Amino acid sequence: MRIRLNRRTFIASGAAAAGSTLLGAPAISQANWPNKPVRVVCSFPPGGSTDVVSRSYSEFLSRHFGQSFIVENKGGGSGTVGALDVKQAKPDGYTLMATISTAMIQNRVTIKNLAYDPEKDFEIVTIVSGSGGLIVVQPNIGVTNLKEFVEYGKGKKLSMGTYSIGSTPHLVASELNQQYGLNIEPIHYRGEAPMWSDFMARSTDIGVGSTAPTLPVLQTGRGKLIASVGTRNRAFPDVPTLAEQGLKSKASHIRGYVGLWAPANTPQEILDKLSEAVVLGGKDQRVQQATEQFHLDPAISTADAKKRFASDSVALVAALKELGIQPE
Repeated sequence: MRIRLNRRTFIASGAAAAGSTLLGAPAISQANWPNKPVRVVCSFPPGGSTDVVSRSYSEFLSRHFGQSFIVENKGGGSGTVGALDVKQAKPDGYTLMATISTAMIQNRVTIKNLAYDPEKDFEIVTIVSGSGGLIVVQPNIGVTNLKEFVEYGKGKKLSMGTYSIGSTPHLVASELNQQYGLNIEPIHYRGEAPMWSDFMARSTDIGVGSTAPTLPVLQTGRGKLIASVGTRNRAFPDVPTLAEQGLKSKASHIRGYVGLWAPANTPQEILDKLSEAVVLGGKDQRVQQATEQFHLDPAISTADAKKRFASDSVALVAALKELGIQPE
């Protein structure tokens, strides 16, 4: 049987075929992802834990997928510069963001008119947690634990260095004041390096920081470790946490972390691939060697990351508002 196609039938058939091809394109593109280099925007400068996580996991993802994951540092504005870049990127899996929990939780309270919505503009992929923060006091005051510190601090005006408004050290100072009637004034710095520099010059009484920047303070005998925050620190497993020593924390027990995010509306198939890959990356020897200097835990699955991010957001935002912090 012969089939005759007139011009109208031919055009209609061609349009249907073209439509079918276009409809199938996203599925094919997603299935083949990644088929070109992926940009990983690190929203903080080189050298810190965010940069180390970005580079170590990107190197693993490059090996795992056989495609380059290229880290681009875009620091500034407490993580807002990098976040805006990724927010505006096409949600196709070729732009990702590595940033800290402060930029995605505390910034909601501390920055006026925040130009991105951490929950609506992004999809969380994973979380890489740090070990418990370290609480260090001046060695000349002669205390070795929280109880002794509280006794020493009664009736005195003390100062605690923090690395930003709304940070864990800021919360620690507030909770110690509330529970024990202390008078600790938080002094906010632009990062841990200047904070510890002033502490070692004896300009502040207490400091709370992450493992790598704090180690030189302890190794040189310029500070005395009395507790950890959240969980016991892997570098000092015998030092109990504040909670174990009696602090009834509302929010300071929450550990900060580096997270990996994608723009909102990134295809679920791509997010699933990334979730599976980063969990494998956390077991990779090269990744472990790179992140061990900061005593970081392995990456967790997207499902677990979503639960933790949601719960931490509720607790921290409430605690910061209770402090009466005014956005800048």
